[in-house]
Amino acid sequence: MPTLSEVTAALDRIYPRHWAEDWDRVGVVCGRPDITVRRVLCVVDVVPETVIEANERDCDLIVAHHPLLLRGVSSLDPAADYKGDLVHTLIEQNIGLYVAHTNADVAAPGVSDALAERLGLTGLRPLRPLEGPEHEGSGRGIGRIGDLPETTFASLLEHAAKVLPPTAWGVRGAGDPERTVRSVAVCGGAGDSHLADAVAAGADVFLTADLRHHPVSEHLARGGPALIDAAHWATERPWLDTVAGQLSDLVDDAVVSDIDTDPWTIHQNSGVNRVES
Repeated sequence: MPTLSEVTAALDRIYPRHWAEDWDRVGVVCGRPDITVRRVLCVVDVVPETVIEANERDCDLIVAHHPLLLRGVSSLDPAADYKGDLVHTLIEQNIGLYVAHTNADVAAPGVSDALAERLGLTGLRPLRPLEGPEHEGSGRGIGRIGDLPETTFASLLEHAAKVLPPTAWGVRGAGDPERTVRSVAVCGGAGDSHLADAVAAGADVFLTADLRHHPVSEHLARGGPALIDAAHWATERPWLDTVAGQLSDLVDDAVVSDIDTDPWTIHQNSGVNRVES
């Protein structure tokens, strides 16, 4: 069986840490390098529920997308903060933790490839390609744009609701329901900073998460692509299948957590659905 250092070295080759944004915190968070890794749990978020799941499923390593310790801390007092408690629990249970975040976002295949594949997009190319000789022609970059057989925006919205992991948030759309759709841009996670990239790429629709009122309103007023706003967790959950597959030849078992860690847990519809063409 491989050691933690061997597994994390393999992950570092797939998702090099220098691909991450400067502000990001990726790589090994805890775990002795010589522990044996038989089973890995792949999660979007390191929260109490997924740490409990890792322990119950007898996992030796958690591979997470979102960093547990993104900002500097001066204490890991388990009585003062849940993050300190989680770190203590991981160490006490001899469970390692490894994070691949923005370096997995830009990888090919990466987070947005998995999201695009859920929708059935073909001919994938980066929405914003990574620059530099290392990345030329690699397909790496933020987001993806791809093609679909001609459909309508309303049909695509319905399709997205069926193929994405279910959440209380669901999916919501902004745009003409009868709009013809041939090209779709996607960005796993928060993507409203890439609205202009979707416009520049000539997408008919842009699917992402965490869209805000004013950027969306201004984008639509300028005639930009129709928009689909999904739950943050749901747009990144598909990547867990990718990383589990990448680890399957290295460890005994790489399993995926389907615990919905999206913080929005209740959706109450007023009964009014405004559909305009």
